[in-house]
Amino acid sequence: MTKGENMAMSRDAPARSVFPRLILIPAVLALLFLLLPLAALVARVEWTSLWADIAAPDAVSALVLSVTTAAIATAVCAVVGIPLAIAIARAPRVLAAVLRVVVTIPLVLPPMVGGVALLFLYGGSSPVGIWLDSAGLALPFTTAAVVVAQIFVALPFLVIAVEGSVRTAGTDYERTAVALGASRWTTLRRITLPLAADGIVAGVILCFARAIGEFGATALFAGNAPGVTQTMPLAIYTAFNGSGVDQGSAVALALLLLVTVLVVLLVVRGWRPGRIR
Repeated sequence: MTKGENMAMSRDAPARSVFPRLILIPAVLALLFLLLPLAALVARVEWTSLWADIAAPDAVSALVLSVTTAAIATAVCAVVGIPLAIAIARAPRVLAAVLRVVVTIPLVLPPMVGGVALLFLYGGSSPVGIWLDSAGLALPFTTAAVVVAQIFVALPFLVIAVEGSVRTAGTDYERTAVALGASRWTTLRRITLPLAADGIVAGVILCFARAIGEFGATALFAGNAPGVTQTMPLAIYTAFNGSGVDQGSAVALALLLLVTVLVVLLVVRGWRPGRIR
């Protein structure tokens, strides 16, 4: 056994042994608080009719709309979010702190409030909404509104992940590349982005997961029209309020969302595990 391994073991052993075992009781309670509702959901799934429930026309429509709009929203977030993340990471400290606060607001803002804000900005009573209406590009209660709502709530996940990765990488390699004659665009393409690859991959995956599970802002800004704006979360909500898809399909879609989240978390955890913990 090497000296480094001995040191690692000596550091890990106290961490596992010094805390009072009594705190395991509230720890287990917290874990049960999180796991039991998920177990109750899985227990309600009709496994014999699971595929038929997912394949129901209304359920398929909601599933396709969710995946399509989330993919579009994620692509837009990547195009605008990665540059924003790099700008924040390389901005002066005070400006970077202000920008991080602005980017974080949609994370802590209730989604319903986000939907109201989008409606006030793009609705027919605002200057932006009036201009869009005159151009034939009215947004509220359209499929495009679903994408806009998803971008609003999911963009922070990508920006925060990428910004942290870029900031952690530092500027030494970039300065060296510039000193050797590389242009700024070459430095960005060959140095900055490859070094931030972990954060970009994690950010894109988390962004997609958040977009596909968006509910509140979509409900207020895009509405709940089947085949037009009714995504999987809205279809599930509608089913348990007595209309839309049946509850069997709603439970199946809920299970599908749960599996999607688990896969996303496993992928993020498994991507370069030495750096993402």
